[in-house]
Amino acid sequence: MPAIRLGIGGPVGSGKTRLVEKLLPLFTAQDISVAVITNDLVTHEDAERVRRSGLIDPERVLGVESGACPHTAIREDPSVNLEAVGWLERRFQPDVIIIESGGDNLAATFSSELADWWAFVIDVAGGDDIPRKRGLGILRADLLIINKIDLASHVDADLERIKADVAVVRPTRASLFTDLRSGTGLQEVFDEITHSALFGRSTV
Repeated sequence: MPAIRLGIGGPVGSGKTRLVEKLLPLFTAQDISVAVITNDLVTHEDAERVRRSGLIDPERVLGVESGACPHTAIREDPSVNLEAVGWLERRFQPDVIIIESGGDNLAATFSSELADWWAFVIDVAGGDDIPRKRGLGILRADLLIINKIDLASHVDADLERIKADVAVVRPTRASLFTDLRSGTGLQEVFDEITHSALFGRSTV
């Protein structure tokens, strides 16, 4: 059976790589076999970070250099990522492949050819007006994650306003608030992935 492909997108610094790192032990605890693909413009920086984490066999982590706008490699022309998916499936037969986008703007979305399900990560420190900007990532992601809620008071962000705005722009789609550094909200994210992306597959 082909691996389930989970996309993780969002702006630079929103917490995408930390989310990947936090999810890996939860998948392992459920005996779900995982591989990871990270996207960067001209480096393998995020891939090296995940390899060094000790949370996954380093050989199961591939770094992709998109060499262009990050959303191109996950939407318009995902061929380089699809090649990486194919290599990981042939080598390891994982249940799940997590595909982390390079840091991009609010318009980034995953092609359905590449990802079966995808989350978009924004952070409170980026400003409490981000949900009102209604970027495609915010509107279309299967799950919107609003991260770094612990910083709201330090950057004068109105967390209650953010929650209200998110409810308006995503009335029927899942949204969760997290502090991934401490793990607040992480289990809820994993539960949403399990329910929405993995339910009914042989991995659970």
